[in-house]
Amino acid sequence: MYTRGGDRGETGLYGSKRVPKDSVRVDAYGTVDELNSSIGVAIAHSRHERITKELKFVQGLLFVAGADLASELPPKGAKDKLSRIANADIDRLEKTIDEILPSLPRLSNFILPGGSLLSAQLHLARSICRRAERSVVALNREEKVNPELLPFLNRLSTLLFDLARYANALEDTNDEIWSSR
Repeated sequence: MYTRGGDRGETGLYGSKRVPKDSVRVDAYGTVDELNSSIGVAIAHSRHERITKELKFVQGLLFVAGADLASELPPKGAKDKLSRIANADIDRLEKTIDEILPSLPRLSNFILPGGSLLSAQLHLARSICRRAERSVVALNREEKVNPELLPFLNRLSTLLFDLARYANALEDTNDEIWSSR
């Protein structure tokens, strides 16, 4: 199905406002969508129920984050009809990080992104998450966004890093330590 609505380089935000497709807001939620797709590829490569379960949960949160970014905040005092990223979502990510971290070897060096295929995909998702975070920072300079979005993306990148290391551990693959020349 096609609508031809974006043929002139504009898209509609949640609601009815139209904006250029290269706006900072569209870049932010587009990067979140790219992150979600990248996580979908990681799920397709996962043979580990715990990792798959966590990633599917994250995908649901990323749909909320995308909708959050695709809509302006309501005027002060007005009721918000949209589900938005909340502090409870950040708490949930932190709980998962706290559960996974003890099963990982202590890290005292930088590691190269890679190892197993799943780990490499999770590192790619982490770097896309960092780009999404930068896009939201840029958007927040222009217009107010949900203040929970930045800590959410920051915590999510940590979770993806830890899940990449966890995938390597589950697959008996060592993280590759980076060493300067």
